[in-house]
Amino acid sequence: MHFSSLLRSFVIAVTALFLLAGCNRQPEQVFKNTDITGLDYARGFTLTDHTGKTRTLADFKGKAVVVFFGFTQCPDVCPTTMAEMANVMKELGPSADKVQVLFITVDPERDTQQLLAQYVPAFDPRFLGLVGDKAATDAVAKEFKVFYQKVPGKTPGSYSVDHTAGSYVFDPQGRIRLFIRHGQGPEPIVHDLKMLLS
Repeated sequence: MHFSSLLRSFVIAVTALFLLAGCNRQPEQVFKNTDITGLDYARGFTLTDHTGKTRTLADFKGKAVVVFFGFTQCPDVCPTTMAEMANVMKELGPSADKVQVLFITVDPERDTQQLLAQYVPAFDPRFLGLVGDKAATDAVAKEFKVFYQKVPGKTPGSYSVDHTAGSYVFDPQGRIRLFIRHGQGPEPIVHDLKMLLS
């Protein structure tokens, strides 16, 4: 009898401890976009921004960095992605100053520094357009495993470019963390950027 009441007291005590631990435990934080932490590619780039300054990923240490590959004459995916990221920045409020959006052109033939300077900041003045020559563009696309390919138009200058539509996200320490699918709306991106900045 004495042993069974001791055992019952022990079970109650252990159960209470587990319940208390459960009360103090934070809900598990999970990214809404694809977690690619630890990938051994997308390690960086050396390109020129739309102001003429040479840029590398290390320049943005301390900020979450969103990298999107596109081109200014893109009819749909690029402007909708850039508009989506502009909305993300609005929803982040003051935290948006800790986020850098980079637009890397896959059409260096037409996307001059001057054209990028008109196109990219039109979505948000903090956004930067990046360009390299053909060799640098090929190298950064290979490093990020981004597909892009010219699609001929009716005239030599009217071609289009098929390209990977998602964005990469780096944390403030410069580590690759997320892949954002195109067209999901700003809420999941805002959620994940807040997690990376916390």
